Formats: sequence, structure tokens, C-alpha cells
Amino acid sequence: LIDFHAHWCMPCVMMSPIVEEISKKFKGKLKVGKVNVDEAHEIAQKYNVHSIPTFIIFKDGKAVDHFVGAVSKEKFEEKIKKYL
Repeated sequence: LIDFHAHWCMPCVMMSPIVEEISKKFKGKLKVGKVNVDEAHEIAQKYNVHSIPTFIIFKDGKAVDHFVGAVSKEKFEEKIKKYL
């Protein structure tokens, strides 16, 4: 899971504790990375990230799903569980 975010983005700030919690809950099953779009805009462009926060789920090195914006912890987990 890659979390595309920026420090000035309020929805990103709101999602940060949820991402952290998900990372701990699925430790050993899920790797979580964060990409600051201000610092790594070329990576954001590569994955067509136009709004933040954007979350992209990768499986076997390929992007298999993505979602944009703030979501509930339950919705977030629902998305993740499909690929574990």
C-alpha cells in the first residue's frame, strides 16, 4: 500500500493515524509506504495521482486498486482485505 500525501493536506493529516493503525494491524501481511507528492512529484505523476490523499494497493508489483480521499477505517480495511 502506498499513501500519496502532503503535509499541508488536511484529509491526508486526518488519514495518517488510520494508515498507521492499518500498518500495525496487518504487520507481516501488508507493507505500507508513504510518498510525499511535494518531494516526489515524478512518482506521483507516474501513477497518475491528481488528488490527495491517494492510496494505491500493489500486489506482486502491480497496482491492483486505488482510492482517493478520506475514508473510514472500516472502508479502508475492507479495501485492504480483498488483496491479502
